[in-house]
Amino acid sequence: MGEILVRATPTPWRSAAVLAAGLAALTACGSGGGASGAGAGTPRTGGTLTFAVGSDTGCADPQQVGSNDTIYSVRQVVDSLTDQDPATGKIVPWLAQSWTISGDARTFTFHLRPGVTFSDGSALTAEVVKANFDAIPKLGPLGILAEGYLSGYQGTDVVDDLTFKVRFKQPNAQFLQATATHSLGIEAAASVRRTPQQRCSEGIAGSGPFTLQKYVPSQSITLAARKGYAWGSSLWKKPGAAYLDRIVFKILPESGVRTGGLQSGQLDAIGSVGRADESALKASGVRLLARANPGVAFGLSPNNARPPLNDEKVRQAIALGIDRRQIAQTVFPSGTRPATSPLAHTTPGHVDVGAPLSFDQARAKALLDSAGWTPGADGVRRKDGRPLAFTVKWFANAATNKPALELVQQQLKAIGVRVGLKEQAIAQIAQVQTSGDFDALWGNVTRADPDILRGSYSSKLANTYKLPASGLDALLDGQAAEPDQGKRFDLVARAQRDIARHAYTIPVVELQTELGVAKKVHGVLFDASSRIQLHDTWVG
Repeated sequence: MGEILVRATPTPWRSAAVLAAGLAALTACGSGGGASGAGAGTPRTGGTLTFAVGSDTGCADPQQVGSNDTIYSVRQVVDSLTDQDPATGKIVPWLAQSWTISGDARTFTFHLRPGVTFSDGSALTAEVVKANFDAIPKLGPLGILAEGYLSGYQGTDVVDDLTFKVRFKQPNAQFLQATATHSLGIEAAASVRRTPQQRCSEGIAGSGPFTLQKYVPSQSITLAARKGYAWGSSLWKKPGAAYLDRIVFKILPESGVRTGGLQSGQLDAIGSVGRADESALKASGVRLLARANPGVAFGLSPNNARPPLNDEKVRQAIALGIDRRQIAQTVFPSGTRPATSPLAHTTPGHVDVGAPLSFDQARAKALLDSAGWTPGADGVRRKDGRPLAFTVKWFANAATNKPALELVQQQLKAIGVRVGLKEQAIAQIAQVQTSGDFDALWGNVTRADPDILRGSYSSKLANTYKLPASGLDALLDGQAAEPDQGKRFDLVARAQRDIARHAYTIPVVELQTELGVAKKVHGVLFDASSRIQLHDTWVG
């Protein structure tokens, strides 16, 4: 992946190396962890890459986008302060050429590289970064990820044009990794001054290797290469501007249409490849690239305050009633793993929580018996005349969602639970989450840092899933503030076990990103979060 240039200034804090170079539990998984088509010839400049995805969130602002299908495109428009090596988890320079961290992990000082400009012609300065970080906590419902990364933010002090200090009111061990995410990608000052709604509908000016040329919601996102780009991540192979002239992301919800388009040559690459399409794609010469996503595993996220899933024994029984291995091996791409924790195994600090996520129908039925849910004539359990039933709202952004949930539906029927399924457009995800009007949601959250647990399950933050205040909050706050990696991961392990024991969420499988790529496409890279980076991609 090219030479890794680490220029972070040394610090006497003994665990600074852990944050700047550690998180080393992250590893690439599956095939295609690096560039596709390695050794395929001399890279060519120019051309258009046509890439089909299954959905569009209705927003073109990287700081407000959380769905992979849209992240693929908008990620190319913004650069981040740092980057993260997908093979080692190491944090390396990008827009920031060096940084230091205070001994209490409350102050982060960054030194920007000179000469960086945004696509609107304005310069990257410390004042612009300050404007970005000051505005992010005010983004609203679509900015939940970015806001969580800045939890406890006190402010940014500008030292000079290229130097700034970010201050937090408590130790913030997760922040350095957060600066490598698209959610904290840096946008031009003029973009930051616009309303969140304007940024979503019209896009933003970034300093990235591509610019947003045209956005037609639910149809396409077209990017154009930026001439004069010269400040890429230290992980990239090619210096200067990208190889490609244009990238066109087409939104094609039907997986069969995407597969057929790739086989016929109308498309160059596709996302959300399902197991059912793998054989046909391989037979036509298509390369399949796959990598397991770190972060919160794919599964059911109950509304913990709404009957019947406010009953802990019901949630625990549901967790035991799901055969994760069958779902992983039947529906999802080859190599997909059953969930063994609320976190995927590629997340630093992951532990296998064991029994709470085992498949044990007998134990599940015994739990429901003890909670007073008795089998009815139709096989559905009842209590006080009410059936044991709930509805899962799911979003149409992956071909695997519906068949996976239909298997969950069948499996839970065997223990006396009736599950309804209700499809929602991906553009409605923020509205559904913030409304609280759901029994359970189906999905995952990707991040290559265990602090994603705090963003998802702390009752003190957005608390989308209505968890009660408990000792879990102290564990989640504690790991975010702990600068010592060993101590931090101990807290992360305890948090995973607590979440699984109380079944606050019900993990099912570890999401694995699988792409189909035509033979003529080379240099498609997965980043540490299993999203794609297309600066080094070429067609020929």
